[in-house]
Amino acid sequence: MKLHLSHAPGLNLISAYGDGYVQIRDQRHQASLIVLPERILPDWPVSEFGLLTPAHFSQLAELQPELVLLGTGTRHRFPHPSLYQALIAAGISLEHMDTGAACRTYNILAAEGRKVAAALIVGS
Repeated sequence: MKLHLSHAPGLNLISAYGDGYVQIRDQRHQASLIVLPERILPDWPVSEFGLLTPAHFSQLAELQPELVLLGTGTRHRFPHPSLYQALIAAGISLEHMDTGAACRTYNILAAEGRKVAAALIVGS
C-alpha cells in the first residue's frame, strides 16, 4: 500500500508497505527494522513475533523515544508485559498493532514532531 506523505523534509517517513516489505522514501526494506524520524536501524533481528525477547525491548529503551509503536506482523498480537519491562521502567509508552497500522500511525506522529520509534516486524 502506498501512503500519501505529508510534507516533512528530512524525516524518515514510510512511503509504502506490503507483504514482506516496508519502503522508506525510495529504499525498500525486506527485513524487520526500527524507524525513527532521524535514523533507521535496518535488520532488527526479529523475523517473527514469537522471537521477541526482553533484550529487543531494552534496545528500544536505549533509543529514548517517548513512544514505541510495535508492528507485530500481518496481524495484531499482544506481547507479554514481561517482555517490555525495560520500556515500563524507562517511562516509555508502548502501542502494539499490526505492521501496516504501525506504519500509518508512525507517519502521523513523526510528522507532528513526536519522538517516536517504530519497531516493525516485516513478513510474518
